[in-house]
Amino acid sequence: MYPIKFYVPLLTLMFIGCNCIGQTNPNGIIKNTENKMPIPDVLVINTTTKDTIFSDSKGHFPIESKGLYVFKKEGFSTKQTSINTIEETIVFLSAAPSQLNEVTITTNATRTAVTQSPNAIGIISKETIEQTQNINFNQALNLIPGVFMQSGALNTNRITIRGIGSRNLFGTAKIRAYFKDMPLTNGSGETNIEDFELASISNMEIIKGPTSSIYGAGLGGTIIIHPQKLSQNHSEVNSELTVGSFNLFKNTNKIGLGLKNNSFNLVHSQTESDGFRENNHYNRQTFTLNSNHATNPNNNLSFLGSYVDLKAFIPSSINETNFLNNPKMADQNWRAVKGHEDSKRGVFGLSWEHLFNQKSKLKSSAFLSFRDAFEPRPFNILKDETLAYGLRTRFENRTKVFNKHIEYTIGGEWFKDRYNYKTFENRYRDFPDGTGSVKGNNLSHFEENRLYYNLFFETQIEVSKKTTLSAGANLNQTEYNLTDYFPISENNPDQSGAFKFKTILSPKFGINHQTSKNINLFGNISHGFSPITLNETLLPNGQINPNIKPETGWNFEIGTRGSTKNRKLNYNLSAFSMHIKNLLVSRRTAEDQFIGINAGKTRHNGLETHLNYIIKQTEKGSLQVFSNLTWNRFKFKEFINNDNNYSGNDLTGVPSHIFNLGLSLTSKNGFYGNIHFQHVGEIPITDSNSLYSDSYNLTRLKTGFKTNLNKKLKLNLFFGLNNIFDTAYASQILINASSFGGNAPRYYYPGNPVNFYTGINLNYLF
Repeated sequence: MYPIKFYVPLLTLMFIGCNCIGQTNPNGIIKNTENKMPIPDVLVINTTTKDTIFSDSKGHFPIESKGLYVFKKEGFSTKQTSINTIEETIVFLSAAPSQLNEVTITTNATRTAVTQSPNAIGIISKETIEQTQNINFNQALNLIPGVFMQSGALNTNRITIRGIGSRNLFGTAKIRAYFKDMPLTNGSGETNIEDFELASISNMEIIKGPTSSIYGAGLGGTIIIHPQKLSQNHSEVNSELTVGSFNLFKNTNKIGLGLKNNSFNLVHSQTESDGFRENNHYNRQTFTLNSNHATNPNNNLSFLGSYVDLKAFIPSSINETNFLNNPKMADQNWRAVKGHEDSKRGVFGLSWEHLFNQKSKLKSSAFLSFRDAFEPRPFNILKDETLAYGLRTRFENRTKVFNKHIEYTIGGEWFKDRYNYKTFENRYRDFPDGTGSVKGNNLSHFEENRLYYNLFFETQIEVSKKTTLSAGANLNQTEYNLTDYFPISENNPDQSGAFKFKTILSPKFGINHQTSKNINLFGNISHGFSPITLNETLLPNGQINPNIKPETGWNFEIGTRGSTKNRKLNYNLSAFSMHIKNLLVSRRTAEDQFIGINAGKTRHNGLETHLNYIIKQTEKGSLQVFSNLTWNRFKFKEFINNDNNYSGNDLTGVPSHIFNLGLSLTSKNGFYGNIHFQHVGEIPITDSNSLYSDSYNLTRLKTGFKTNLNKKLKLNLFFGLNNIFDTAYASQILINASSFGGNAPRYYYPGNPVNFYTGINLNYLF
């Protein structure tokens, strides 16, 4: 029995309405959340008068009276909203999770339906996020074939896409991420998205492989996070409280104000947990503000800001004996120093969209981010600060040449960040047990200035009504400048220096062909690269290695996506082969020191499938099942490290296969539920392939009840169980872990045993 905190959130909202003289025939308009395009033939029901009507070809519908309206259309989630104005009202509908092929994405030259894309795209909708425990990203991301997020703790994660990023020891690298149009990836190619609040997210797009010129052509791909927006003339207050195992406590409050030309959406969350293991307490507070301002029909301004205050303790990895016999324990050194991460982080951006006409527009944004962190560790104490800023702009246009539709985007992104860090002695051994970390003498002081720019171009050409060709290119220039502020001595040479990569040009080519009304074939050839961290450019003597090269590679892919005629079955299938050279290997020179070397080539061959089948869908509810399979054959084609030849071995840190199976149920009376099964294959732990982790199975469920307490107030009660069968497994692997002081290597982060959560959500519409 775990103690539970009781928290009664107090929300005070002042809402002032202005009744203006409306048009003679007031109208509403229904638009797609993703692409803002009108949706025709939507069933509109006035629940007060019971009148029904369908929207016209431009998405318009008449508003005969104020009241509660319901909007229904196949392929979209049913929406209920209160209309309390006689002015023109915009209602947004989102694609249903079972119909994600209908979603319009932003990863190509212009907004394009997934079915028409030549790339492999994964979509995580708001509804999918709500089917998981919204504490961490891993449950949602691991539903996408080809994507695997390992989670050693809420603040210890690694995301890989098609095996890229698996060799990064701590955190996520070689995968780019954007919060709307603002980069979340720092100047060294490292990405952190797990601190963001899931309740503030509308949906996520995952580009698999280096197939998007406009987002940097990263080898692993790109994750694009879209924040929630409010419909016009729609305002709401939402509060959710969740409690659960390991003293889990989470409270989320949202206040949204939607006016005719302006909208504001503010989300605050507080998350606490003692964690399953020792030295595992987690405390995070977030604020997210998203506002939109239509200054006139052709100009729109938006502001997006996110602030995170985090203090999370670090149990770290443990050796095999402790993993099997005492998984709750933390590493003894991390426990002794009370190792933790104490950080404050903010991301802020201002975007402007100008519509020249119905065929062309300009989108520009300026962004600023910062991070201030303090991390006591057994080997030292790290104090670091990062300040980043940049600009991004792109021009989109649609035209006709020889009566063929052509769409293109041209633009650029300029980014600079300054990373200042110091290390200090940790003198915890000089004090009584239980004291924790004690800051000692300064050991080092560096400042990295990192700069890059991307110039990009991407186009789609309609060869025929059924065939579309795409092409694009990304031109990247990256440079680092390192300043060593620490006093120079015989044992501490000056490590200052500069490193500039050669300009990298990454082209892409793709094709999409519609073989029938519901079936599409696609293929692409694309080039990508991964930047090197500045630390990896340093030689053991502290000098910069001018000969090290970034990893580069070509991706070859074919696939098909579509549905049956009745749209009950939706499917995606893709096969790919990625050829990477200049494999970057982190060679450990001390407990906390690594250098990078280029050690060979890898070959990433894989197959990804996804099926979604609607078993039954009626007015009384729906029952559907999904499954997906990721099959990996990732190999070291050439890999020689020192005197060891690992050529032909399995790539370290990636499971051989992953299988997901899920069943979800919704009913008209408000009851809903889903159950999810996941099988993860064995993972190579060492480059020699002498050690693999065991495969494992996880099962989880979530169930709940939704009801309208009145016309404006909605209630949602929910309960969930994770790891139902109490499987013992490693939720994250530390590959090629070394042993120090005669201790066994610490390869394993134990996963949580069976655990529960339950909560309540209240939503009030104005």
